Amino acid sequence: MNIKDLIHEAEALPVEERALVVDSLLRSLNPPESKIDEKWAAVAAKRLKEVRSGAVESVPGEEVFARIWRDRAR
Repeated sequence: MNIKDLIHEAEALPVEERALVVDSLLRSLNPPESKIDEKWAAVAAKRLKEVRSGAVESVPGEEVFARIWRDRAR
């Protein structure tokens, strides 16, 4: 099977199976590193705790991107 056939076959899969193929391919390019994943999980848990406790205020994504585009236009 050549690469074009392989891509054609993959594109014909249901979306959930395509997502698994993509995830598998991406992991083969950039294998997960458990120590880094653990650190990111700790950061995410800390941030979630801060949001839930009210220690920080969340900003809607649309507002964040509007600020970015506004600042880039200057």
